[in-house]
Amino acid sequence: MPIAPSEMAAVLEGYPAAPVLGVVGSHSALDIADGAVTEGFHSLVLAQKGRETTYARYYRTLRNPDGTRRRGCVDEVWTYEKFVDLAKPAEQAKLRDHGVLLVPNRAFSSYVPLDSIERDFRVPLVGSRNLLRLEERTERDNYYALLEWAGIPAPPAVPSPQEIHELSMVKLPHATRRLERGFFTVASAFEYERKSAQLVEQGSITRQDLRSARIERYIVGPVFNFNFFFSPLVPRDEGLELLGVDERRESSLDGLVRLPAAQQLELTDTDRTPAYTVVGHGTLTVRESLLEEVFRLGERFVEACRERYPPGILGPFCLQTCIDRDGRPWVFDVATRIGGGTNIHLGLGHPYGNALHRTPMSSGRRIAVEVRRALADHRLKEIVT
Repeated sequence: MPIAPSEMAAVLEGYPAAPVLGVVGSHSALDIADGAVTEGFHSLVLAQKGRETTYARYYRTLRNPDGTRRRGCVDEVWTYEKFVDLAKPAEQAKLRDHGVLLVPNRAFSSYVPLDSIERDFRVPLVGSRNLLRLEERTERDNYYALLEWAGIPAPPAVPSPQEIHELSMVKLPHATRRLERGFFTVASAFEYERKSAQLVEQGSITRQDLRSARIERYIVGPVFNFNFFFSPLVPRDEGLELLGVDERRESSLDGLVRLPAAQQLELTDTDRTPAYTVVGHGTLTVRESLLEEVFRLGERFVEACRERYPPGILGPFCLQTCIDRDGRPWVFDVATRIGGGTNIHLGLGHPYGNALHRTPMSSGRRIAVEVRRALADHRLKEIVT
């Protein structure tokens, strides 16, 4: 059975007045830790052995003799042989005893099985526990189904490889690095067979994953990832906030498109097929005439989540879009938690979040602000699942 809200509310009853904000050490951990310490919370990063140095050394908190922080944002690091080990019952008890509120990121929902998160992980999550599964494209009730129900435009699906008659994107995970993408583009059934066979031979994708891959029409246009925040602690008409916008830097795609066409043609077949591995992000703003539609999409998404998956979105979420030649945004991916590109705004804040809150407001800090407000108003159980 899924963990009941009443069970997490009971856990919170035993928490200290100043809980610890914890996060899995990957993805957006620095933004979350930076936001936590900016708002006066103790930060905890849960790292995998061999990947802890960034947090335990280079961003560890150093203090002045009076205890004030003078450098860094990571107060404490716990290490595990594998990320999944943090879900062991003894580790969960340790997290509860430490008063940890865990902020879920993509690393958490990728390395810890979703069944475990939903049914067995008895540590309070700041955000929407029951929405994490929506991100899995192989699920029947995934974000595509929710977008369709909400009337939010998404790239049309192509039912089968035999029906590929225009440029399309094939979406599936990488064969070995499951957190990464094994995406590729094709324009015909013949090209699908040729490229997929090539990628299988290279070890980039598997035949098994191909059988459940999503094929959709490729939307030509720039990519904008809209980082939203929804608060249940304020009147409904103030709940939705657009904090900022980012774009992905993908390898080897970005390197390939920087080459002149003549040099692209000189590459091997393998190098001419780009990988879509996210290796960084850049910051963007969007033309203001498009903001009305962006907010409409955000409101529709919030309402759809509230109606179909109560209590709905709590805190950060991200709608990843392509904007076509007519200025119409198409949502091609969804994050039902903090997005991966928010580290570009840590410390400086998101442009739109800054304009709204009149102070530097990153996604990580906005989460910490929400926790602080909830504690002050004795409403923590409303933002935790």
